Amino acid sequence: MSVIQITDKAADHIRGILAKKNDAIGIKLGTETHGCSGLGYTVDYVTQPDPELELVEDKGVKVFVDRKSLLFLLGTQMDWEDSTFSTGFKFTNPNEKGRCGCGESFHV
Repeated sequence: MSVIQITDKAADHIRGILAKKNDAIGIKLGTETHGCSGLGYTVDYVTQPDPELELVEDKGVKVFVDRKSLLFLLGTQMDWEDSTFSTGFKFTNPNEKGRCGCGESFHV
């Protein structure tokens, strides 16, 4: 099983944002203390490989996962949502035990 699964929509969006950032080779996915539930997802650019990051290559994109976040993210699906009320990456994480009321943070 892969650490994360990347949907077609997420891969398309990642390709689009990387095309605008010349020095980026992929994106980094992680978690950090955030919000009222404890953890939030982080997404950033990666400009060079880092042995401290777990590489997931899928659908022609590279997503590097922060090793300290691996247990929190194992089995997560990364999708892209663009709707009237929400635009951004959407994570379906089987490890989440709950979310805060506003949906900005989660706990495991």
